[in-house]
Amino acid sequence: MERRHFTNFDIAGFGYYDGPIAFSELKVGTELQLVPELNNPYDPKAVIIQYKEYKLGYVPRGENDHISKLLEMGYNPFEVRIQRIDPTAKPEQQIGLVVYLRKADRV
Repeated sequence: MERRHFTNFDIAGFGYYDGPIAFSELKVGTELQLVPELNNPYDPKAVIIQYKEYKLGYVPRGENDHISKLLEMGYNPFEVRIQRIDPTAKPEQQIGLVVYLRKADRV
């Protein structure tokens, strides 16, 4: 499948949710899911980063505008993978992600 780089960022709130619980299962290259959180009272553009049943944290506010719009409208062209793991870093900087755009199927 063809893909193109879209953005990179660290997981916001990683230390406050299930990140520390799931940490031992996470590896470079692991695919994660993006889930819009439409009823978030603090950020209407909030997008959860999820691994299996674990909520790892959020897409950072500075990165979530375009991602949230596409997800809200039912499009999910994203492939999200762990790019960097650093257990010695502060929790907010332990997991770096890369987000790719997957090429759409032609009709």
